[in-house]
Amino acid sequence: MALSGCATAGAGAGGTPAATLQADAAVARALLPVQTPRAELLQPWTGPYEGVPPWDRVTPAKLKEALLEGIELRRAEYLAIANNPEPPTFANTLVATQMAGQPLQRASALYGVMTSNIGSAEYQQVDREVSPVLSAAGDEITFNERLFQRVKAVADNARAAGLTAEQTRLAERSRDSFIRNGAALDAAGKAELGRINTALSNAFTSFGQKVVADENAWTVIPTEAGVAGLPASNKAAAAAAARARNVQGWAIVNTRSSVDPFLSFGDDRAMREQVWRKFVNRGDNGDGNDTNATIAEIVRLRAERARLLGFANHAEWRMQDTMAKTPAAAMSLMERVWAPAKARVAEEVADMRAIAGHDIEPWDYLYYAEKVRKQKYDLDQNELKPYFELNNVKRGAFYMAGRLYGFDFKPLPRGTVPGFHPDVEVFEVTNKSDGSHVGLFYSDDFSRAGKRSGAWATTYRSYSTYDGVKNVLSSNNNNFTKAEGGEPILISLDDAETLFHEFGHALHSLSAAYTYPALGGTPRDYVEYPSQVHEHWVLSRPILDGYMKHVETGQPMPQSLVDKIEAASTFNQGYATVSYLSSALVDMDLHTQATPPTDIDAFERDSLARYGMPREIVMRHRLPQFNHLFTSDAYSAGYYSYLWSEVMDADTWAYFEESGDVFNPDIAARYKAIILAEGNTTDRGEAYRRFRGRDPEVAALLKVRGFPTS
Repeated sequence: MALSGCATAGAGAGGTPAATLQADAAVARALLPVQTPRAELLQPWTGPYEGVPPWDRVTPAKLKEALLEGIELRRAEYLAIANNPEPPTFANTLVATQMAGQPLQRASALYGVMTSNIGSAEYQQVDREVSPVLSAAGDEITFNERLFQRVKAVADNARAAGLTAEQTRLAERSRDSFIRNGAALDAAGKAELGRINTALSNAFTSFGQKVVADENAWTVIPTEAGVAGLPASNKAAAAAAARARNVQGWAIVNTRSSVDPFLSFGDDRAMREQVWRKFVNRGDNGDGNDTNATIAEIVRLRAERARLLGFANHAEWRMQDTMAKTPAAAMSLMERVWAPAKARVAEEVADMRAIAGHDIEPWDYLYYAEKVRKQKYDLDQNELKPYFELNNVKRGAFYMAGRLYGFDFKPLPRGTVPGFHPDVEVFEVTNKSDGSHVGLFYSDDFSRAGKRSGAWATTYRSYSTYDGVKNVLSSNNNNFTKAEGGEPILISLDDAETLFHEFGHALHSLSAAYTYPALGGTPRDYVEYPSQVHEHWVLSRPILDGYMKHVETGQPMPQSLVDKIEAASTFNQGYATVSYLSSALVDMDLHTQATPPTDIDAFERDSLARYGMPREIVMRHRLPQFNHLFTSDAYSAGYYSYLWSEVMDADTWAYFEESGDVFNPDIAARYKAIILAEGNTTDRGEAYRRFRGRDPEVAALLKVRGFPTS
């Protein structure tokens, strides 16, 4: 099913006749004022593949100029829609709003990358200056009473007007979003909400930049004894990091991809503690990069906004447009998993103490877990790394996409299209069935000063058909340590699964088959599901045989080693679950408080104590560095989403496994058509039932994690 190539001649992806789409687009285009952008970075993208971002022409000054002018151009377009004397229709209101602001959208795609992936001081300054202006400009649209009334009229009369199901959903979701974001407030309420949103925008930027600054640090290890136990690849990377920073010895950079291997294999206990403390105290050192006051301001502002909008707390407001719907529903799932996870931690700690002969501290956990893994399962993680060479792992992910969904990824020669950094690789994506073009995939794999930590996916241009077919420009971003001298880059099994996870987000975008781009975004507790499920294919036999080959021998991973991995698949799940879930529980606790806390460190300690957090483990993301929560509203009161999505993910993987073929073509085709391609054109819970034939079962998740299912 080549759903991503192009719409059929007779209808748009959502079933609207092509003639209707063309007529609606013509109405909308005629309504919007003809404007010629002055700024270079607002111009339509040119070049091959339907136009590509002009990364080679971006500078901080040009970007700021483009963003500010783009806001003005969009303002004129929205005013034309709002002040149109003609009665509101789907074409002159909803289609017009889809079409408005395209120059600003192009500049914003550049803005997101330059601030996240490059992050120089100059781009950070642009971010500080422009982010509150963008926030206020967005509020201006939401608070436009005439515009809101037009959107509301179209939504309220959708059925009488004979709109299609997809058009009706777009209109109703647009109306509801306006209301949820303050469009129904009186003038005083809108003014107050605008003040809050601008203050939050400033605080989000401040938080993110402080965390990046604390991550642009390292721990120097001056002697060979300090890196004893490290795998050769990690040791070489630490030496390269030291040379790059003009220090003697080895440097453990203050990001997870460098810290976790050191905590897992470094024999020097005192040095492990030093590296651990530096990492877990990011943003919490009482200096200029301390984020505690910023967090207190954010949670106070969020509470004010929730009350203004008629909600008891921030969590209730944020969860209106989610699958869980309420904090209580999310908490119910988390609590069901929390108790068995804590019980498993007690078992894991007992096993480690038996080997260590002393109490286990948080900087000991990963180290002694590896000793237990070796003892119980004869499995050494270092035995796995030679099979996971970065380029081969990527090729394995491409194979998965081809086998499941019929996509082909072809690397473009350097210079074919611009990149924002020399490290970036670009691939053309086509449909295997007919060679038709789908889009481009940008891959930025390596850490650098200024780049935010972690791994994430972005989309520079989303698919749509309402005004002609638009291809997809998607990207993945990782923070692997670059090797020197052409040495192979070996990553862990966990890193390989993370790469497949982010690639799942890209596949979600590349599979799109909807008409209107506003229906591309899915609920926060659904969006991680299509990414998480793809992690399971890393160890599938065809991918292991074809791509996960030993870097020296060229032989695929033997089944005996795979059997050990599978036997140990639920090993250390107490640690993994408690580390993640404690962050999700504290997030929900923080955002359901009647009175927002002012002492963030004390709140974190007290919240963990209430949940009975094991002393041997620290939250995966402590509040002072929790970018998910405090660089935007996106995951706030929503970090539970990974667990909610994992219920569907585990249930889906069980579906493939039970079929006897984890690449089952019928299931894969239905998964692509229903789960990936539809975006948010239908209710996602109902979509899952269409795909699976029933609601997802939590038992599958508990089984995957090795916990009791009853």
